[in-house]
Order: sequence, then C-alpha cells, then structure tokens
Amino acid sequence: MNYYFAKTIKNSSFEETIAQVTEALKAEGFGILTEIDVKETMKKKLDEDFRPYKILGACNPPFAFKALQAENKIGTMLPCNVIVQQTDAGVEVAAVSPKASMAAVDNAELADIANEIEALLKKVIASL
Repeated sequence: MNYYFAKTIKNSSFEETIAQVTEALKAEGFGILTEIDVKETMKKKLDEDFRPYKILGACNPPFAFKALQAENKIGTMLPCNVIVQQTDAGVEVAAVSPKASMAAVDNAELADIANEIEALLKKVIASL
C-alpha cells in the first residue's frame, strides 16, 4: 500500500498551486490548521538552500471529531498532511493516505473513517 497519492501541476506557479489546493480542500470540508515552509526552515535552521516545499496540515473537523471519539490517541496522526513542492516537472501536490497511516491502528471504526477521508483527499487531488 502506498503511503501517499500525488499529482503534478504543469501550468501553475508554486504559490498559485497552494491557493488552488487550499480552495479544493475547503470545497471538501477541510481547513488548513498548519503551514510549514520547509524551504524557509532549512535556510533558517541549517543555512541550506532547498526547493519551494510547504506542508499543509489539513483538517476536516467532523471527521477529526469522529476519529478522536473512536481512538483517543489518534491525534498523534492528525492532521492530514498535504505537501506542495516544486519539481523539475512542475509543482507536485501529494497527500498522505489515511488508510495507510491508520492501518497501524487496530480499530475497525477508524478504518471506515480513513476510507472516507481518503476518498475526499483523492477527490481534492484529482480536481487540481
């Protein structure tokens, strides 16, 4: 099982793609809780140059609530991370596979929730 799914966008800038991803997530009930600028962090902490790369911590509150009710330690695996990175081929958008990450937890209720969230995230990626 792959731990992510991805799509490369060829006709959009890095910043435009972040805006598109944010809107597509919003359309499926997700908000961005965190945004980590990896390029900026690598420069600041290590004085290393890195390609444009952001980690968006996406959350769908109703599903997060269900997951937390089903498994009280599942917050260690939340939110769902979506990355946007510049590559030679264009701007890649990749999302974590909730099914893959939740497979480590033996809880059938969580597996059902992960399936639903994965379907929404795949819809977001496909819409870009």
